[in-house]
Amino acid sequence: MQHPLLFSNRRLGYYALAWIVLIMIQALIIGFRFSFSWTIATTDAMVFLGFYGFIALSFWYPARYISLENRQPIVIFWNHLLAAVTATVIWIGGAVSLLRLLSVDSFAYLSFLEASLLWRALFGILIYFVAVSFYYLSIYFHNLQERQLREAELRSLVQEAELKTLKFQINPHFIFNSLNSINSLIASDPQRSSTMVVKLADFLRSTLASNDIQLKPLKAEIETARLYLDIEKTRFADRLLYEETIAEDTLEAEVPSMILQPLFENAIKHGVYESLEPVMIRLESRIDQPYLVILMENDFDPSSSKHAGEGIGLKNIAERLERLYRQPDLLEIKAEEGHFSVALHIPLNGDRP
Repeated sequence: MQHPLLFSNRRLGYYALAWIVLIMIQALIIGFRFSFSWTIATTDAMVFLGFYGFIALSFWYPARYISLENRQPIVIFWNHLLAAVTATVIWIGGAVSLLRLLSVDSFAYLSFLEASLLWRALFGILIYFVAVSFYYLSIYFHNLQERQLREAELRSLVQEAELKTLKFQINPHFIFNSLNSINSLIASDPQRSSTMVVKLADFLRSTLASNDIQLKPLKAEIETARLYLDIEKTRFADRLLYEETIAEDTLEAEVPSMILQPLFENAIKHGVYESLEPVMIRLESRIDQPYLVILMENDFDPSSSKHAGEGIGLKNIAERLERLYRQPDLLEIKAEEGHFSVALHIPLNGDRP
């Protein structure tokens, strides 16, 4: 930690101003109370207090190196008392020598100076402890700010790790399902299984490229989701229908990476997979200030669907959104009369508290 006064022009200015005020007060006291000339009164105040103000800057070093945490209070007190007495002796001796150099040789003043040495010494010791207390407070608040900064960085790292964990849960689950599908197609339709392998490779290449990215433009996220959809279309053929309505002003809005793929996976698992009829999946995006709204809709058969589409993927998304934006209820789920919808509300402009 640097000296709290020497490396701040503003604080050093306040410090100098405080000593100027003290010099003026002492000069007035000596001039009015003891009836000395203003020349003697001003010289006394400037020499004694100006010199001590300079010495007091060095009190930072005892405060810096006599730790309050690692020593007993009685040891700290005696160390500082010794330092205060030493500083006071140097101060008074130096000030008296300087006054003699300035030829302040009034007998009345010299008698006053000798008589006042005791209260000057007590004043010097008092100022030492005031200055040291100020420096200790500066050290405390500096350490507090550093600790808060480290804690904030740690919380950020923990949150980032948690978000990455949630995001990385997506790929193993999806890969497992895709490999099972490829395995089932190998015997019945080798060509389709080969196409699915190629598209799976393209999808994984795309997701690996953005593994360390938490936010990406909606346009890029939709392109990645379309790769996933191509894989599933190869698997389900005409049973999977898809349409999208993407507002132009939403394409550059930032969304969490890999946020759409589990929506498609959920719709396919609980809509297409459990239906013998073609199922339509619809994707829509629009701006509804202060949110970007992403709506995924699909049909499902209530008689065959046990969970109405509320799987672990949607819980994963809800948790990611809450951790990322620190806002609850950013995921809205509705299931009614064979129609299932999921709405994401993404705060615009990266509004993360």
